[in-house]
Amino acid sequence: MNHNTLWSLRLGFSNQQAANIEKMGISRFLEASFKTDFNNNLPDFLKDSPQTLAEFRAQRQKNGALDREKKQEFQRQEALTSLEMKFWWIDKMRNDPFPLREKMTLLLHNHFVATYQKVKVNYWIFEHNQLLRKHAFGNFKELTKAIIKSNAMIRYLDNVDNRKGKINENLSRELLELFTLGIGNYTEDDIKNGAKALAGLSYGDNGGIYHDRIADDSEIVYLGKKGHFKADDIVDIIFKQKNSPYLFTRKILQWFIYDTPSETLVTYYGDYFRKQNFEIKPLLEKIITEEFDKKTAGSKIKNPLEYSLHILSELQINPRTNRPIVAFLKGQGMDLFNQPNVKGWEGGKSWLTSQIYLQRNNLADLYCSGREIFNQKAMGTMMEENDNRPNFRKTTVNLNWKQGTNKEIIGELSNRLLFKIDNESQKDFENILKYDFDAYAQNANQAVLRLFNAIVKEPEFQLI
Repeated sequence: MNHNTLWSLRLGFSNQQAANIEKMGISRFLEASFKTDFNNNLPDFLKDSPQTLAEFRAQRQKNGALDREKKQEFQRQEALTSLEMKFWWIDKMRNDPFPLREKMTLLLHNHFVATYQKVKVNYWIFEHNQLLRKHAFGNFKELTKAIIKSNAMIRYLDNVDNRKGKINENLSRELLELFTLGIGNYTEDDIKNGAKALAGLSYGDNGGIYHDRIADDSEIVYLGKKGHFKADDIVDIIFKQKNSPYLFTRKILQWFIYDTPSETLVTYYGDYFRKQNFEIKPLLEKIITEEFDKKTAGSKIKNPLEYSLHILSELQINPRTNRPIVAFLKGQGMDLFNQPNVKGWEGGKSWLTSQIYLQRNNLADLYCSGREIFNQKAMGTMMEENDNRPNFRKTTVNLNWKQGTNKEIIGELSNRLLFKIDNESQKDFENILKYDFDAYAQNANQAVLRLFNAIVKEPEFQLI
């Protein structure tokens, strides 16, 4: 696979950044990526959604007076708003010229899980997403402090039910197990005492606040430290632990390069992360620049976003709507804002079951045939038909060899799309695009599309 295309996929979602990486070099490309900012304005689809606690209470009181049919209509509208948020995020992923911030936001979204299905407040889910985006290149310890005090996380992990004399351990447990240290680096007493420190932390207009009436101010022992601790205090204690950098460093390596990184690499980069006081930007810079020249292609299975957006980019398709992409992601088990559980998407081999592989092949068939809106019969239950929109468009593959021979075109596409190619695959491709291929023939584009479709169904295309 072309080295710049490989890293374009790893640092984004398609081949669109390959030319910039080649022109700028990886260090300058990273520098430009780190300088990107984001729009913090409230999107139009959230303008009518409750934002303050007073507005939430007023909405709840209003809903209480509604009949069953009107309540269902309200719930349907909220679900549509959540769908619009998915469209909005996919647009950001597809259109940002330096999408590394969005790639990191997606990683953090799957690290600090808080789903719409459980939270059921679109504005809080948006706040949570923007918090991740803001801290994507910032300090991981400070992000952890902010996240556990976010309304979405307080709701998702039931800390609203955590109060003095009636402790709920959910947030305390996941803070240690999934967010920071990992299993084996704390005790059950640490979980219980951490829950006491978090007792009384509940919703606020600008994130969680402590309510003195239900807070627990007793002295506790937490990871060997004794005192009267609150949320920020226990996070500070966690990040002084020996194993504090390794869980997140492993996730970075898994997200960008290796499904199964070596423990040697995890320790090496984790120790550097600690020395940098848990700043994400220098960690990313070190990992990417040091791994860039290594021969690592094929060490990671593409997630559904990388797979689908890569094909869209190669076929130069600008979708009229993101609805089919959202439906495809859901069918693949990568529903944005709705991971299956607090552990998030498993990744790795879970992205390549036989059913998922079949769905991916079906998607390739449909895009290569010019279909953009898919019916349920074509894609199982993944896609929704919209009869009011055109269902076909002209599709073409971007090639440098506009007048090339069959082997030149096969070589260019194989180099761009596959990390390796064997003799049998080469023969199959030459049977599709034969030796007497004529680039000026009336059906030349269809022949190249058939070749492209065959290449993206190769097992090697699933890997980066």
